[in-house]
Amino acid sequence: MTIAIIAHDGKKAEMVQFLNEYQEILHSKNIKLISTGTTGEKAKRAGFEVEALLSGPLGGDAQIAASVAEKKVDMVIFFRDPLAKHPHEPDIFMLMRLCDVYDVPLATNPATAQLLLKAL
Repeated sequence: MTIAIIAHDGKKAEMVQFLNEYQEILHSKNIKLISTGTTGEKAKRAGFEVEALLSGPLGGDAQIAASVAEKKVDMVIFFRDPLAKHPHEPDIFMLMRLCDVYDVPLATNPATAQLLLKAL
């Protein structure tokens, strides 16, 4: 199973904390993590094995969206910052739309992500 992880700047620490809290599930289920660039680098520094793609504003969100469309991603955990403006908003909406089109579970906050991981 492959899970994509993405976090806006104000949510990156929260993502790493979340991964730490659920590392047992991630390891026991042999889950592969892919991510946008900076989120992936922070997760790597915390000891996680992650395939980091481009940074979100430089096309990382679009790369993950393409992986969703190619059925290479089974779940997306995207800790969004709904109070900030993002120049790559069209890519974010495309990713969310493709998750709906391809019926890929999408968590946009820790509460939903927790439910999805516990369901594994």
